[in-house]
Amino acid sequence: MSKKQYRVYVIELSKRVFTQNTKFRLANPQFNGVLECLYVGMTSKTPKERFEQHKTGYINKKGHKLSSAIVNTYGSYLRPSLYNHIPAMNTREEALAMEQQLALELRRKRYAVWFN
Repeated sequence: MSKKQYRVYVIELSKRVFTQNTKFRLANPQFNGVLECLYVGMTSKTPKERFEQHKTGYINKKGHKLSSAIVNTYGSYLRPSLYNHIPAMNTREEALAMEQQLALELRRKRYAVWFN
């Protein structure tokens, strides 16, 4: 059996998220409106499969909703140029750390970013 691998991914969000979602706006005081609004996540699926789960409001077999409400409402498309340089990771913990690292790096570049 092949070992599960994890990847980080970035989804561009509609800029409406900044004006319509107070939590998103408060999390991004550095945002100046020039760059894009983004969602950073991690997955054991392909980024494309994970994006589809977000957009369809996917619920797993145990009845848990696995989609982010922000991506479900405001997600536009994947931004592979912002994550393709990051190799797949072998553990969920590594991927979660990389998700946070990438999100904070993008915020420092003045993107508006949401991550869990």
